[in-house]
Amino acid sequence: MKSFSDSYKDAGVDVTAGYRSVELMKQYVARTMNAGCISGIGGFGGLYELDLTGINRPVLVSGTDGVGTKIKIAFLMDKHDTVGIDCVAMCVNDIICCGAKPQFFLDYIACGKNIPEKIAEIVSGVAEGCVQAGCALIGGETAEHPGLMPEDEYDLAGFSVGIADRDKLIKPDTQKAGDVMIAIASSGVHSNGFSLVRKVFTVNEQNLARHNADLGAPLGSVLLTPTRIYVKPIMSLIEQVTVKSISHITGGGFYENIPRSLPDGLSAKIARNDVQVLPIFNVIMETGKIPERDMFNTFNMGVGMTVVVDKNDADKAVEILNAAGEKAYVLGELVESDEGVIIC
Repeated sequence: MKSFSDSYKDAGVDVTAGYRSVELMKQYVARTMNAGCISGIGGFGGLYELDLTGINRPVLVSGTDGVGTKIKIAFLMDKHDTVGIDCVAMCVNDIICCGAKPQFFLDYIACGKNIPEKIAEIVSGVAEGCVQAGCALIGGETAEHPGLMPEDEYDLAGFSVGIADRDKLIKPDTQKAGDVMIAIASSGVHSNGFSLVRKVFTVNEQNLARHNADLGAPLGSVLLTPTRIYVKPIMSLIEQVTVKSISHITGGGFYENIPRSLPDGLSAKIARNDVQVLPIFNVIMETGKIPERDMFNTFNMGVGMTVVVDKNDADKAVEILNAAGEKAYVLGELVESDEGVIIC
């Protein structure tokens, strides 16, 4: 017997819409399938077989996150196929900081009303993020929450699990003064600081659609640019160079995230003029009259990740990352200090 409930539908939850969403998203999920997948979506649990070839002491590394208030920009622009990339990126970019390779991903979508076509559009972005990260989308959940949120709104979160050999995990305690910090460029604001962004621009449909001369594009399209996923370039780098630490520059900017990857007694010394700041951050700073110190303590400022290597490996590391399609450059060096980050 086909599952349906008129009583539940009258209460605001249409279970048949959920079934329709699953059917529509299957084409996107199929793009992410790999050899580890041993079940399709729709079961009570996602099954995944780990390939432990060449791994002596397997360690699972997990990460979870959401998209944050950037999702409000998607609402206003009625564009829902990119926030899924952000959701994947925020999880997998954390995982690779340990030197682990993401294996699979699951998402969770809570919505005021399940509109199957919109849900499928969201999942198309999640699938694209998984393809970029080389991991499988093995399951998820869509929950209709009438009365808890407006019918046309939703929230998106997810988590990923990666694997590494314990003997090959990134070892931050091997860092020393004189080591070089390399920047890998971001694609924009990524998925942090949007509460401040929305305050600065008083975002609405008109403001987002308006062309911005300083950005060379409509403000909305620049703000909605998906978070860059660094999995494949970082994995390639780790195979060829000894990487001593990696930082994912998310909420809290330079001052919060870079010290998380440094041992006590070492700080990152960065020349302000060496930071290749993207135009969007200058526009935010000037429009909102925000002190530069606050900018570096909120946004990535054009640097999505940093990696630390021995100074003798710096040129090679930059070359590898650039060859992989990233924009990488020397950002600074480690010095003996307890300040964490020194921008001068």
